[in-house]
Amino acid sequence: MTRRAHPGAAKHGGLRQRGSALVEQALVVTLLLTVIFGIIDLSRAAYAYHFVANAAREATRWASVRSGVSPLSPHADNNTIYAYISNVSGMGLDPASISTTTTFVPPPHGTPNCPVAAGPGNSKPGCVVQVTVNYSYTFFFPFLPTSPIKMSSSSQMVITQ
Repeated sequence: MTRRAHPGAAKHGGLRQRGSALVEQALVVTLLLTVIFGIIDLSRAAYAYHFVANAAREATRWASVRSGVSPLSPHADNNTIYAYISNVSGMGLDPASISTTTTFVPPPHGTPNCPVAAGPGNSKPGCVVQVTVNYSYTFFFPFLPTSPIKMSSSSQMVITQ
């Protein structure tokens, strides 16, 4: 004896399948969007670090030709270097999160032009300028860490003028 299926059973089973497909799709789309937005925010962090490293190199190059005896104006100090790199409008970075530290040090081999101790007296040709750029990066999306990430890059170069 064979059993006959109720004529509406196929219809009800199909509805149950469509409902479960909708739930599966909602879970997959949520996971997919989370991964995509995570990639976007991590890419923004990589961009910010690239900016910090490039800003340190550019500021050091700028400072290396603007020593205390250079005819170029303004002379390099921490305030002028900060002003040089803090114009980040249009780059998606927060200017309030950028800070710089500028140090003038004698070269490793020594030179009579540079005193032994680090300080502004070393802003002469033949001495070394070191610029450190710091940036506090905060993620945009809430499922990533909420505390700022400190990014820092240093560069140094011999002062030429």
